[in-house]
Amino acid sequence: MNISSSYEIVADELKGKVILVTGANRGFGLAITKDLAKAGATVIMLGRDLGSLENAYDAVVDAGLEEPILYPLDLEGATPEQYQELQDNVERQFGHLDGLIHNAAILGTMMPIEQYDIKLWYSTIQINLSAPFMLTQFLIPLLNKADDARVLFISAEQGREAKAYWGAYGASKHAIEGFAKTLSEELEKTNIKVNTLDPGKMQTELRRAAYPAENASGNPQASDKSSAIVGLMGVNGESLQGQQLTLED
Repeated sequence: MNISSSYEIVADELKGKVILVTGANRGFGLAITKDLAKAGATVIMLGRDLGSLENAYDAVVDAGLEEPILYPLDLEGATPEQYQELQDNVERQFGHLDGLIHNAAILGTMMPIEQYDIKLWYSTIQINLSAPFMLTQFLIPLLNKADDARVLFISAEQGREAKAYWGAYGASKHAIEGFAKTLSEELEKTNIKVNTLDPGKMQTELRRAAYPAENASGNPQASDKSSAIVGLMGVNGESLQGQQLTLED
């Protein structure tokens, strides 16, 4: 299902909403964070590196947007105890969670399966698939406490159509699509809406690594597409459940 990549943000349309964004310290995650904060939401910025999170925090606050919350967590090595601690902290401070955006992902490497490094395979699957599973599992109780909650998995075209040499990244995105569909079926009669989104081409570090020879000057900036996420967390996402969404270029 194609949706517009542009959305006109209304001031305070997400006021009072608490939304957690993974990989919020750079690229599309930071652009999403800024637009959610512009709409009045309190964003829990989750990322591995505290230093880059702090720089991202400054970028949001210096722009005069809603002050976010920083939450450093290494998704590759996070334990169930750390996810439980996250759940406890969010519940203690807010009592609920209105949105969960799974944006964090790594490329791994581009090579044939027969040559793929086993350790890199495991780390890519851990960050791109297992971590979203555990994070979602631990946060469902808080999403259930919201009046109208959303879970959005940032996917990719490689998760919907198999492509050679995409290895663990492609496999993890295919799995994310299946996981999200299963979750949407399980939560069909709850207040939680679950969808996936392929944002398409953007000028990000991951795309530059995947397409080093590409002339990326014509690709949209992440900030050109991130306002659409505000719509999906608000009025545009009210009737969407179990959908494979794609942002129009």
